[in-house]
Amino acid sequence: MKHYTKQDIIRMVEEDDVEFIRLQFTDMFGNLKNVAVTTGQLEKVLNNECMFDGSSIEGFVRIEESDMYLYPDLDTYVTFPWRPQQGKVARLICDVYTVDGNQFAGDPRYVLKKVIKEAAELGYTFNVGPELEFFLFHQSENGQPTTISHERAGYFDLGPLDLGENARRDMVLTLEEMDITVEASHHEVAPAQHEIDLKYDEALKTADNIMTFKLVARTIAKRHGLHATFMPKPKYGVDGSGMHVNMSLKKDGKNAFDDPKDKLGLSQEAYYFIAGIMKHIGGIAAITNPLVNSYKRLVPNYEAPVYIAWSANNRSPLIRIPAGRGDSARLELRCPDPSANPYLTLAVCLAAGLDGIKNKLLPPESVDKNIFSMPLEEREAFKVHNLPASLEEAVTALEKNDFIKNVLGEHISRKYIEAKKAEWDNYRTQVTQWEIDQYLYRY
Repeated sequence: MKHYTKQDIIRMVEEDDVEFIRLQFTDMFGNLKNVAVTTGQLEKVLNNECMFDGSSIEGFVRIEESDMYLYPDLDTYVTFPWRPQQGKVARLICDVYTVDGNQFAGDPRYVLKKVIKEAAELGYTFNVGPELEFFLFHQSENGQPTTISHERAGYFDLGPLDLGENARRDMVLTLEEMDITVEASHHEVAPAQHEIDLKYDEALKTADNIMTFKLVARTIAKRHGLHATFMPKPKYGVDGSGMHVNMSLKKDGKNAFDDPKDKLGLSQEAYYFIAGIMKHIGGIAAITNPLVNSYKRLVPNYEAPVYIAWSANNRSPLIRIPAGRGDSARLELRCPDPSANPYLTLAVCLAAGLDGIKNKLLPPESVDKNIFSMPLEEREAFKVHNLPASLEEAVTALEKNDFIKNVLGEHISRKYIEAKKAEWDNYRTQVTQWEIDQYLYRY
C-alpha cells in the first residue's frame, strides 16, 4: 500500500497538472459527497482546515453544531482518468472531524476504523474481496434513467449478445488506471446485469474502493449513454443485484482462517467467525440490506439467500465456504447488496466475527443441500431460521441488538433507525398501481 506525505501530494498535484481537488466523504446511507476546491487551497486542505456545513448532510448534525472539518487521507490521492488531460481533477477521501478536533461519531469511515483497530489489538488484519453486481439501462431522451434494456444476454454471455460489454470493459480499465485491481468481470444472469469483482485488500481500502467503483461505474456508463444502477431489485421477475463479501483474517503474516487438517480447510477461528455473524445477522441485515427494495431481492428462487445457514457444498445458504485453501481460505457472506454503505457493512461483519472469536461461539451444523427445496420440518431439524423478510423486520432486529448498535455508536444507530422507520412507513402507506389494478374494480 502506498503511503504519501504532504510533500508527495504537493509534488503530484504539480506534476499531474491538477486544477481541482474533490474532497470526498460518505454519509450514513452510503451516498458519496464532496467539496471541490482549487489547487490554490491545497495548503489549507493538507493542514486539515477545510470546513463544510454538516447540518446539510442527512444523519449528520443539527444546525447549531454544523461546522465540520475534512481531514484528507493522503494515501487515497488519485486523479480522475475521465477528466481533461490539462487541468485535471484529483480526489482525496476524507475523515470527518468536529470543531474540537475529534473524529465525528457519525462518520461511517470512523466506525470501520474503530473496529479495525479492535481487530489489530487482537493481532488480526481484516481482508475483504467484494463482488459487485449492477444493471446497465438505457437513459431517456432527456438523460433520465430508465429500466429499459434491449439486451437479452445471460450468465457469462459475451458480445454481440452482451450490449454492455464495451461499457464494462471501460469501467475495468478506468479502475485499473486508478490503481484498483479487478479480479474478474462478466455478464450476470439477468439481461443488462453485470458483475465486477475487486481484488482482496485490507478492509478500509476495500470500502474506499467500493465507493470509488460506484462513481466510476456511473460515470463511464453515462459516457456510453447508459445508466448504472446499484438498486438491489430494479426489475420484477429477474435476479436482483448482490454484493457478495469474501472475508478472511490475517494473523502473524498467515491466513487465520486456514487449517489444512480440517476437512473444509477452515480453522477454529473461522468457525467462531461464522457463528458470530450468524448470531447477529438479524441486526446486521438492516445495514447490509438497507432499502425497502433490498428485501424484494431476498426471496426464494432468485439465488439470493433467505435462510440463516452455512455450507461449503451449495450456493443457497447465507454463508458459503469457497473452495480455496491456504491464502485463499475465506468466508463468503451472500446477503449484502450494493446499495449498502460499505464502511458500516464491513464494520458490523468484522465486529460480529470478532464477537464469535472472543466468546468461542460455535455455528450450527452446516446445511449441505438446497435449502429452498427442503420441507419446513427438515429446516426446523437443522435449526435453520429465516433472514428478515422486510426492512421493518430488519430494523426491529437492529433495535433489539445492543451489540450491533454499540458498534455503530449511539449517534448513527439512533439516526439510522429513525430514518429507516420513516422510510418503511412512507413505503407502507403508498397506494401502488398493483393495488389499483387488483382491487379498484372488484371492491
